[in-house]
Amino acid sequence: MRSAVAVGKMILLYLALAVTLFLLLNTLGLDLMQRKLVKEKEEDLYSEANLLLEEYIGGYYTDNLNREETAERLSIVAGVTNTRIWLTGISGDIILDTKMVGGATGKNILKVDPAFFEYTFLSDVAYEGFTEGKTLFVNLAFYRDYVKRGYITISVSMESIYNEGVYYSDFVNICLLLFLPVLLGVFAIIYCTNIIPVNRMGEATLNFAKGDFKEPLELTYPIEFGGLGSAIIYMGDKLKNFKEVQRRFLSNVSHDFKSPLTSIKGYVEAIKDGTIPKEDEEKYLDIIIFETERLQKLTTNILELNNFDDNGVVLHKAEFDINKMIKQIALAFEGTFKKKKLVMSLVFSQKEQFVVGDPDKIQQVLYNLIDNAVKFSNVDSVVRVRTEEKGAKVVVYVKDYGIGIPKESINKIWDRFYKTDMSRGRDKKGSGLGLSIVKEIVTAHGENISVVSTPGAGSEFVFTLPLAK
Repeated sequence: MRSAVAVGKMILLYLALAVTLFLLLNTLGLDLMQRKLVKEKEEDLYSEANLLLEEYIGGYYTDNLNREETAERLSIVAGVTNTRIWLTGISGDIILDTKMVGGATGKNILKVDPAFFEYTFLSDVAYEGFTEGKTLFVNLAFYRDYVKRGYITISVSMESIYNEGVYYSDFVNICLLLFLPVLLGVFAIIYCTNIIPVNRMGEATLNFAKGDFKEPLELTYPIEFGGLGSAIIYMGDKLKNFKEVQRRFLSNVSHDFKSPLTSIKGYVEAIKDGTIPKEDEEKYLDIIIFETERLQKLTTNILELNNFDDNGVVLHKAEFDINKMIKQIALAFEGTFKKKKLVMSLVFSQKEQFVVGDPDKIQQVLYNLIDNAVKFSNVDSVVRVRTEEKGAKVVVYVKDYGIGIPKESINKIWDRFYKTDMSRGRDKKGSGLGLSIVKEIVTAHGENISVVSTPGAGSEFVFTLPLAK
């Protein structure tokens, strides 16, 4: 439907342009052409009048040429130039007229226009009995011994000038008619290379806005729209991914909230109605506390990521000893390590390694990475944290020897609420937000974080920080 409307608009535009060109050529264009021809004709007649004064008129007034000879020669010139020539006396009597047999007229032009000889050029005028329709006149006076003897007047019909303008106009109209198919081809090319792509991009954008990502948008655009087309395709991919992330987000949030809430509600009701014996209440109250802490951590992480989206990660950078921070965090996990029979291995290339960053945020990064390493480590294995200097950077390694990450999940672990199928059975308390927060913080520092993992052999997370000067 939209394409049909666009085609209709293009046809109307084409017709409007063709009609406008035709009207302009046959009105304003014709008028300008006729004005130009009149001006050129005035100049030609003026030059011709000067030649006649030099060659013939002087001879007539000096009696070198008689009246009949002068009339004959002027008639020849008039016939060749398609003009009418008068030889007029001072009083306005027309002595010779090339339109009259023998050249005699007996007429006086000043009787119909006393100001006739005051103008060198008179155009678009008519005198009854003297002209046949509107005429262009050129007047030149003849002087001998500084005395005005008479005038020579050359005239031409305005109709002949206008007809010449119409001839040129017809020629231009024929050229226009020949040009119109070319113009139509240009419009077709413009439509195919510009309007169609724009319409398709518009339709694709509307479909994306409605959540329809089924129809692919192919890159078949001219160079002018190539960047825009790529941007729309990129936007569609992002929106499609966002929609999937949003769906997964809602699914995971619902799951991660519903599960602990169901447990809490069930255990509280069981304690209240006496289903759980008094001696087992403490056990189930501990479970309730565990689930409550899980909800609290999940809520805190969601609020923190939301704050990152709204304001970005606000950093308060300072210099601090990264090795000292790692030791402090390791102490916080001491009970967990004993409970799971894990060994914490700390390896530092220097006794002290000062870096530049936000201490609180980096502490959060280390805590989340070590917490993940503990969760996914096998019993009786090692969690190794190592730092070393490389150029102007300090590289931090956090490695576990646990279940590892499947290859297809490596690029997804940074997504919010993403959990691998292997981890869901092991990580009951995890929210799937820890690594997203880690990624946001490290990126905000202008640094990189990566992971190398082998299923069944463990994972190693690596990130960098700038070395303090």
